[in-house]
Amino acid sequence: MLLFKLALKNLLGAGTRTWLNVAVTSFSFVLIIFMSGFYQGFLEYAQQVTLETEVAGGAYWHPAYDPDDPFTLDEAHGVPPGPVNSQVAGGQAMPILLTQGSMYPEGRMMPVMIKGIPPDQNIVSLPTAVLGEYTGAAIPVLIGAGMSHTAQLEVGDVFTIRWRDVHGTYDADEAEVVSIMRVENPGVDMGQLWLPLETLREMLEMPGEATYVVAASGAELLADIGDWQAKPVAFFLQQYLDVIEMKSSNAKVLYAVLLAMAALGIFNSQVLSIFRRRKEIGTLMALGMVRSRVVALFTAEGGMHSVLAFVLGGIWGGPLLYFVATMGIPMPYDPSEFGVIMAPRLIGVYGAGMILGTTLLVAVIVTMVSYIPARKIAKLKPTEALTGRSN
Repeated sequence: MLLFKLALKNLLGAGTRTWLNVAVTSFSFVLIIFMSGFYQGFLEYAQQVTLETEVAGGAYWHPAYDPDDPFTLDEAHGVPPGPVNSQVAGGQAMPILLTQGSMYPEGRMMPVMIKGIPPDQNIVSLPTAVLGEYTGAAIPVLIGAGMSHTAQLEVGDVFTIRWRDVHGTYDADEAEVVSIMRVENPGVDMGQLWLPLETLREMLEMPGEATYVVAASGAELLADIGDWQAKPVAFFLQQYLDVIEMKSSNAKVLYAVLLAMAALGIFNSQVLSIFRRRKEIGTLMALGMVRSRVVALFTAEGGMHSVLAFVLGGIWGGPLLYFVATMGIPMPYDPSEFGVIMAPRLIGVYGAGMILGTTLLVAVIVTMVSYIPARKIAKLKPTEALTGRSN
């Protein structure tokens, strides 16, 4: 304990040099936590939105369905297996039917994905009930806010859509926008037209068929379903884990630069401190302090930079992180332009494990770079150190 008290006294006695190093270290410490929290916040928000609007409790895919290959859609449809249809009848799943088509708003042609969904479903949080309430003569269509902006459509606008049925025959009809939903998931917004499932089945002449079936949250995902593929929730969330892993790898370069800045400042400070305090080192040795204790003293002085940095970071960084975690930072542009799920306000998630891990990382690095120049003390002779010389 006496060693740490002496180290703290010497550290505070260094004045401005100490506080400059502590300020740089605290900046690195807070910024690393700040960025890590944003990545974690993005991951949790993206997973939550995906579950609520698209995935729910998993899905059953037609064996020919591949969302990354649009050429498979012509064959990716069929009657779901009996056990899956039993879940649909019990309200534990809902079928979705997909087909490619074109829309012609005000004479412009746009390729779209036409999706059929049961209007009375409660599996995902999409306002599909309006599709069942429509009483007009046109085909009712639900679109997202991003799609509305891209196609320049408003509620009540009528336009032409064209599709190809199961026999390969093209057909067209008038469609009317019955509602525009605000959803942060581009996967159910951009380039999507949502129609009542039975209406789309009649248009395509595919009675009782579906491209995939979404299971309700908490429902048992069946395994024995023939050729159809059961896709658990983890399968859909893996893409966000991959994005976070890629972004985290890029961020590690920034973290390394920040830590190097802090470590370099402390390293230089320790080298200068040992050079200027050779007489003090010689006096301590002459009074009976063993070399290992002297090395430990200077290592403790350097390592305590991390303690002071943690305190200083808590003073100025704590309110900042609390504000970001509760209020968030508003996005200056529409998140849907990115093509990925992103909240209108960036919210950071800062767990105790993240803060503790970053604190330990900074403390270990700072202590290590403090020990490296302190080893030179072991080579000093007390008589030479007292006269201000070194071997």
